[in-house]
Amino acid sequence: MGGFASIGVPGLIILLVIVLVLFGPRKLPEVGSAVGKTLAEFKKSTRDIMDDEESPAQKDPKKKELS
Repeated sequence: MGGFASIGVPGLIILLVIVLVLFGPRKLPEVGSAVGKTLAEFKKSTRDIMDDEESPAQKDPKKKELS
C-alpha cells in the first residue's frame, strides 16, 4: 500500500509533465475529470462493500425498532 506514498513531490511533478506532454494542455482538464470520477466511483463502491459486510447482529436491532 506504500506504493503511492513513496512517489513524493518530485515524482508527482514528473508525472504531471509526462501527462501534459502526452495529452497536451487542452486535454488535461478532461483527463483530470476522468481520474476524479474514477476515484469517486472507487470510493463509493468500497464504501458500499464495507456497508454490506456489517455483521447481522448490528442490523437486527434496526429491524426490531421498526416492528
